[in-house]
Amino acid sequence: MALPELDAEEQRILGVLLEKQVTVPATYPMTLGAVRTGCNQSSSREPVVEYDEQTVEATLRRLKDRQLVRVVWADSGRRTLKYHQLLSETLELNDAERALITVLLLRGAQAPGELKTRTDRLHAFADRGEVETVLADLAARPEPLVRELPRQRGQHDARWLHLLGDVPITDGDGGHEAGPPVDRESVLASGAQSRDARVRESYDAVATVYADNVADELAILPFETWLLDRVAAHADGGPVVEVGCGPGHVTAYLAEAGADATGVDLSSSMVEEARRRFPDGSYEVGDLRRLMRPTSAPGWSAVLAWYSLIHLAASELPEALAALTRPLAADGWLVVAVHTGAEVRHATDWFDVEVDLDFVLHDRAEIVALFEATGLTEVEWYHRGAFTARDETTDRLYVIGRKA
Repeated sequence: MALPELDAEEQRILGVLLEKQVTVPATYPMTLGAVRTGCNQSSSREPVVEYDEQTVEATLRRLKDRQLVRVVWADSGRRTLKYHQLLSETLELNDAERALITVLLLRGAQAPGELKTRTDRLHAFADRGEVETVLADLAARPEPLVRELPRQRGQHDARWLHLLGDVPITDGDGGHEAGPPVDRESVLASGAQSRDARVRESYDAVATVYADNVADELAILPFETWLLDRVAAHADGGPVVEVGCGPGHVTAYLAEAGADATGVDLSSSMVEEARRRFPDGSYEVGDLRRLMRPTSAPGWSAVLAWYSLIHLAASELPEALAALTRPLAADGWLVVAVHTGAEVRHATDWFDVEVDLDFVLHDRAEIVALFEATGLTEVEWYHRGAFTARDETTDRLYVIGRKA
């Protein structure tokens, strides 16, 4: 069987139909307007496009003529044309293969770790190795469906692309030709346990000087204090936990604002600093991925991960966000702050102290999409630039989601 050769519009539309058939089955097959909206959404799409209705309709007609789309009528309500994809049947894809092809159609060339993260709502891969196995099977077909790109210098993983048409190699930001893409999986090169040990040891080493430098920073951060005041007001005296609390200043601010606040940190030295500087607070050593419910209530009124996800690989974020969401009370908030960008920065010294630490700058659209994929509602986000007066060198992202 010869593979269909798809142009850019056909790739995007089939990717949208494949995706929405799994993620929103109640509204599938899709109307023309819904297909257009799915094509033009700003998250989980690379590049972002702005197709008009005529372009989408003409492309759907071409796909129908090629027997890659079927036109059906709505079975209730107004007599409306809807569209159903036939690509997965044509290519005889199982669920795992279909998930990978869907995301490759929607986002172009990607590394296995990225694919594991981005297929989470479509198919639950056990790990990156399972993704690589399925990719290898797709590449080994008599008519290969995917191809591995040569690994570029600085990349931990090689990227893969589909073979259903031309795929521009872009940086995901406006369609420009890219250099080596950011490898947010590189922090796992020596394994998660080794990374965790380096994080713990580095923060233990800088605990005192770090606390000296940041303990009073909220006094000159008006946006952050506005957001923390909102969190405390939402909690209305209920239990709040900050995971990755460091020297405890954010937790202490929440407590002063009226929340029943607890701080948790992986570094025992950071917890000691928090207890010394804020002796009236509650601070303990713990791992955010194993967060328990409070002893005083059925769930947390709010969970804050205030720059505590910045050492995790992109593929680890879905599990981390799920672990932080599970112990929330109904109507509880998850609040996350991260650095944004397309970079992994390695530090060998910090505050003139020797460390071995990687800082992962995450993508705004990816974080927001993960909130939605976790099932959080009323998601809102705020993106601010670096404060050069404070020697900041990264933009900051703050995201809030509510547990229904």
